[in-house]
Amino acid sequence: MSFLRNTFAVLMGLAIAGLIITLGIRAFPQWVTFEAFAPFEHWQRFLYSMKDDGAFFGFLLFISGLGSTFGGVATAIIVKYAKVAYAILIGFIMLFIAMLDVIIFPYHPTFYKISIFLTFFPFAWIGGKIVEVIYERKKKKRIAEKMNNKS
Repeated sequence: MSFLRNTFAVLMGLAIAGLIITLGIRAFPQWVTFEAFAPFEHWQRFLYSMKDDGAFFGFLLFISGLGSTFGGVATAIIVKYAKVAYAILIGFIMLFIAMLDVIIFPYHPTFYKISIFLTFFPFAWIGGKIVEVIYERKKKKRIAEKMNNKS
């Protein structure tokens, strides 16, 4: 049962990260060069149209970091143990997808290619740490309440 729960958590984290990135790209109408909801269906043409727009790739890094953070948080909330480790897994998977994107489509600027390594993994780790800190505080509070009730 734990395997299914953890698999579901990872898939949910990836879906949330992908949704946030998709919504982020759609946030600015001047960047939308496609008719469908998901920009990934026309990704090559879309990247080609954005290849000289450094602001877009900077925003893409920001929104990817945000997506990784929220994906890491969602994953860490769902899994029972090793919350930070599973959140980091989200970052690694997102980094792997971004590296494939950079390899397959040659339209990314150099700063983006370097910055993806500084974005996905650390932001997903932060998402996992957020949940871990919250859970640890709740645990300490419950222990303190039990200790106070005993006396």
